[in-house]
Amino acid sequence: MDIYIDNRSGIPIYTQIYTQIKDQIISGAVSEDEPLPSIRSLAKDLRISVITTKRAYEELEREGYLYTVAGKGCFAAGRNSDLIREDNLRKIEADMEEIRSLASVCSLSKEEILEMWNTIWEDTNL
Repeated sequence: MDIYIDNRSGIPIYTQIYTQIKDQIISGAVSEDEPLPSIRSLAKDLRISVITTKRAYEELEREGYLYTVAGKGCFAAGRNSDLIREDNLRKIEADMEEIRSLASVCSLSKEEILEMWNTIWEDTNL
């Protein structure tokens, strides 16, 4: 499992870990039931606090992306299609909110945005 920390990004380290592991599980790069690095091992490899790594793992477990077996470690959970769909819907909504905000700054109307969207949609569905 490859995880890269960018100390200059402004994104908290635990969020970077959480996001990268989640994305690897969703994409299938990490298989269902595949063991994840131990919290201590990952912290050591990334040269960060165990507390930071633990926080990311706890969030992943809370959201159903991994599970823990006592004495064995943490493992990637199965890719739940409903969970993935909900995650993608949240991302789409956030992106749409960003578009609405940018459109407002540029004084674009809803109709202009919809026209842009329709053009993009048609170009990708030829």
